Amino acid sequence: MSDFGTSRALAIDQTHLTTLVLGTIGYLDPEYLQSNQFTEKRDVYSFGVVLFELLTGQFATPAGDVQNLAAYFRQSMEENRLFEIVDAGVLKEGRKEEITAVGKLARRCLDLNGQTRPDMKTTAKDLEMIRASQGASSAIQEET
Repeated sequence: MSDFGTSRALAIDQTHLTTLVLGTIGYLDPEYLQSNQFTEKRDVYSFGVVLFELLTGQFATPAGDVQNLAAYFRQSMEENRLFEIVDAGVLKEGRKEEITAVGKLARRCLDLNGQTRPDMKTTAKDLEMIRASQGASSAIQEET
């Protein structure tokens, strides 16, 4: 998920590097755009954009203001309108509890404040718990 275009080799004693960073608008952490500072939570924001795309069937980079799509998703979550924006195929195939859990995770990943976003380790654990809950509910349904 990481944007390896931002990776640079440094000497072992070098702690900082100033360089031009390129990235895909819509996936770039807005905090980075304001501060030009990378944090470990930068990729978490990008991952949240991918989760948003998977849930809604919309791309983060269509014609128009791409930052507004993430803002629209955040607002929809805050107003409990997730199921109004989720893709019809996702609604048909997924369980509401799982869709809600992924939506909440995406919302946390898209937090404008990087300090309050989960880290990728926590995000991966959360996804694993969602996946495990799907397996448990499938097993229960098969037993009944």
